[in-house]
Amino acid sequence: MRLAALTALVMTAFAANSILNRMAVGPGLIGATDFALIRAVAGAATLGALVLMQRRALPLRSRRRIPGALGLAVYLLGFSMAYLAIDAGIGALILFGGVQLTMFAGAVIAGEAMPSRRWIGAALAMAGLAWLVWPTGAVALPIAATAAMLAAALGWGVYSLVGRRATDPLAETAANFILAAPLCALALLAVQGAGPSATAQGIALAILSGAVTSGLGYALWYAVLPRLEASVSGLVQLSVPVIAMAGGVLLLNEAVTPRMAGATLVTLGGIAYGLGAFQRTRGSSGS
Repeated sequence: MRLAALTALVMTAFAANSILNRMAVGPGLIGATDFALIRAVAGAATLGALVLMQRRALPLRSRRRIPGALGLAVYLLGFSMAYLAIDAGIGALILFGGVQLTMFAGAVIAGEAMPSRRWIGAALAMAGLAWLVWPTGAVALPIAATAAMLAAALGWGVYSLVGRRATDPLAETAANFILAAPLCALALLAVQGAGPSATAQGIALAILSGAVTSGLGYALWYAVLPRLEASVSGLVQLSVPVIAMAGGVLLLNEAVTPRMAGATLVTLGGIAYGLGAFQRTRGSSGS
């Protein structure tokens, strides 16, 4: 129950990141690269301060930090830049579909047992997610934005797979953010002058996203990941768009429709079905 509660808390933090990004970048309160950079710096400052306050070392020179920091930077930049030109629903489908494929591929390469019901559950959840987020009318898939979101999915998948070997979640997440921040700064210099100017509200939303829902949320994710199979980690993340939708209803006054209700049931039902084998495996190993 404790693992389930912590995982649910992490998924809520991920959904909050999506909402904060939409609130800041969508209406032009801040540029996409500005948001990603401030988010990375805020996360680095918050987590770095917590580690130093505990008089612990930051593993900045560990070779394992390279894929973690690169994956995080690619995700932060791709995620923010993609939403400039792609429908939020399609963006979520591309992102979490790509993450799912990356995590399942990592599980297969690692030789992880993959029960058939996990594949079926993932397919059901993806179908429900597609039903939930697919826009009405014509669908536009700008090449650059689609590529950015696919890159973000790959980056996050790699970041999560690396996190399954985390032994010091807080310090390792802090190091990832500290190393990712300069990469985001280089990207900002490359597109300097593009996009809207940052407003105080946009900066505040980016800081909140970086310090709390990203920094602390990702540290908790690294604490949870070693206790989850890679395929389970990918499957549970399909709940994030559903949580983000609920947040949009509560915070952004978005309307609830029968389609939302039905798609939510299919998505969560698929996740629950796919997790059945994981629960039985944990139960038998603990008996």
